[in-house]
Amino acid sequence: MAKIAYILLCHKDPEAVIRQAERLTAVGDYMAIHFDASASAEDYAQITAALGDNPSVTFPRKRIRCGWGEWSLVQATLDTLTAALQSFPRATHFYLMSGDCMAIKSAEYAHQFLDENDSDFIESVDYFDSDWIKTGWKEERLIYRHWFNERTQRKRFYAMFEAQKRLGLTRKIPADLQVQIGSQWWCLRRRTIEAVMAFTHKRRDVMRFFRSTWIPDETFFQTLVRHLVPEAEISNRSLTFLLFSDYGMPVTFYNDHYDLLLGQNHLFARKISPEALDLKRRLGLLYAAQGVKFQISDEGRNLFDFLTARGRIGRRFAPRFWETEASLGRERELLIILAKKWHVAKRLVGRIRQETDLPAVNFLFNEEDTPLPDLGGIQTSLEKRTRHRRALMRMLYDYYGSRRLIVCIDTSNLDLLRDFASDRAEVRMLEVECKLTDAYLTGHALRIGLTGEQTSQENLTRLLPTIRGNMLHEVDQIRDAQFENYTRLSEYADTETNTSALARFLNVSEDKARAIAQSDNLFAD
Repeated sequence: MAKIAYILLCHKDPEAVIRQAERLTAVGDYMAIHFDASASAEDYAQITAALGDNPSVTFPRKRIRCGWGEWSLVQATLDTLTAALQSFPRATHFYLMSGDCMAIKSAEYAHQFLDENDSDFIESVDYFDSDWIKTGWKEERLIYRHWFNERTQRKRFYAMFEAQKRLGLTRKIPADLQVQIGSQWWCLRRRTIEAVMAFTHKRRDVMRFFRSTWIPDETFFQTLVRHLVPEAEISNRSLTFLLFSDYGMPVTFYNDHYDLLLGQNHLFARKISPEALDLKRRLGLLYAAQGVKFQISDEGRNLFDFLTARGRIGRRFAPRFWETEASLGRERELLIILAKKWHVAKRLVGRIRQETDLPAVNFLFNEEDTPLPDLGGIQTSLEKRTRHRRALMRMLYDYYGSRRLIVCIDTSNLDLLRDFASDRAEVRMLEVECKLTDAYLTGHALRIGLTGEQTSQENLTRLLPTIRGNMLHEVDQIRDAQFENYTRLSEYADTETNTSALARFLNVSEDKARAIAQSDNLFAD
């Protein structure tokens, strides 16, 4: 059975460190603790006094003064790994964690998970080909030497960089290494750790190189594991659940995140707020619990993206130079059906096709696999369709040989609507207003990845009002825009009201409009 040696890097809150060590070792696991040399000696003495007699806890021989972005973080990890390897010969896995991490699964679950998955869990992607680094330096982190701390010795750090750059003092990356980058929180098998440690003793050139790179804790282990371990034995992800804001800051979890955290496909979470006392208490009891069944929904990342994106105005693609001032054509009509329930809009389009000869295209700006004719490649992706939307529409008019065209658009595409409404063509819009039942919203959340099959009812109950509010907000924004020739087909309205709306929108007779409005199960889910 798996036995985990936790490698804890910490610098504060000795009481929390002691509690964490006692919890994780109480069920048979181990812990090696590095307490930053920059921290209080009294705090370190408190930790060693409390845990010194615990045979499942060890400490490296030397404490390192650690700094963000420095080699010191890697050196502290290596020293702590050395202590763990020597002290815990029965440890099968080594799990790097910080003082802000807490278990979100029981030890029973964690051990079974590692027994069933014979892999190294470490996020590692190609340093140069990936977009892991969003902004700032990339190549400069490696080819120049960084001997000063960017945060505490800022002037020296940048002066040294500029001097090297001016003098052309670059260096080569070790030829046999393909540098990788990823999260510094990993879980590696014993044989992998032993291979890494042997490599560090054998390849002094690699050690010299990484010692003067910038932020090596994101590249050192990631690169060496890929270099030493077959790809089939690497799971390219961290077992620690963490999120980052748009500003690159780690998201902090609080008391009301308990159910969300337990539903993630991870073993630990970071960062837990120091004020989240109830969350810490509940998670603290969880690790030693037995027989706990976890419903893994793994919707946390998508849910965070959804909630933080609410209310933002979407980025609009700039028009290409050949599309500037381009128009669909003054003589043409564009009929836009607006709907959040795509299946209702598609059902409506099907009935319109039966009653009229109007060409119609379903959600071409929202669904990648919408059937479209070959238009020279402009139709091959959603990005291309959106970027070249006016050119695309003109080609569709030509393809169908019609001056009138119906398209379906999701209510989230306000920018598209504004753009089309500003065209010289005659643009009419029909909002399809539907009831937003809990059953529909539950299915919608599942389809777009906000929830999973195992999401608890409690989480759903809290999430559904937010989704409903978001959908209603989209429609309110469209109505507030006060577009001309705007009508509404409503599930709440009677047949005659909907008939009148369809007749105005389609410019057809009342009889044809009524035949469409009276369609069986038009609004059914």
